[in-house]
Amino acid sequence: MSSVNRSMKGTGRVAIHACMVIMCGLVMASCTTTTVDEFRQGATGIESHESIVILGRRQGSNYETREEFVDCVGDRVARGSRAIRVIPEKEFIDSLFPWFEPRTAPLRTSDLQALMEESLVSDKIAEYGIRYIVWLDGQTETTSRSGSISCAVGPGGGGCFGFGSWEDDSNFDARVWDVSSFVNVGTISTDATGQSYVPAVVVPIPLLARVEANACNSLASQLQQFVNGD
Repeated sequence: MSSVNRSMKGTGRVAIHACMVIMCGLVMASCTTTTVDEFRQGATGIESHESIVILGRRQGSNYETREEFVDCVGDRVARGSRAIRVIPEKEFIDSLFPWFEPRTAPLRTSDLQALMEESLVSDKIAEYGIRYIVWLDGQTETTSRSGSISCAVGPGGGGCFGFGSWEDDSNFDARVWDVSSFVNVGTISTDATGQSYVPAVVVPIPLLARVEANACNSLASQLQQFVNGD
């Protein structure tokens, strides 16, 4: 009997060790790949008394640029040795209601030029010291789902067993409008992809690829350099 118990314990240790090896491998595999492209159409630069505002495009019928992503980019652009003063999106939209609401927001630089003829708009933008308006457009999609996890509860307890995985793809564009000249001075695009896993041996353990966080960091870093004219 004792030899059977020792055998079972040994088998259990082997199974646990194998699971740990598998999970360590998945942690390494659940990293993301991020690509950033920049297309410059004009010279840029910003003074210490000037600021930018970062707004999310929400005119689309099938998706809206998430407010959390806009806040993430703005927060990171406002940090570091080359930090830029960023006007919070909600504050800006509320103070200029209704001109920057989704249905009325300018879609082209010519629309912005016409909008600036409204004294209330031009005065408020001057008050904020806004030099650039940055429009963020994009989303994160989940594809290639596979695997399954089943959970059960019995007299001796419960647990989950199985394996699931999926791929996340974050694709965002940032278009930079120069308020002083009413031109689009450039576009920055970022694409972050990664594979996430959920192995379940009694307890599901999500191993998530942080694609949207990586897209935010990469886009913010490049935007900061772009606006500063680096």
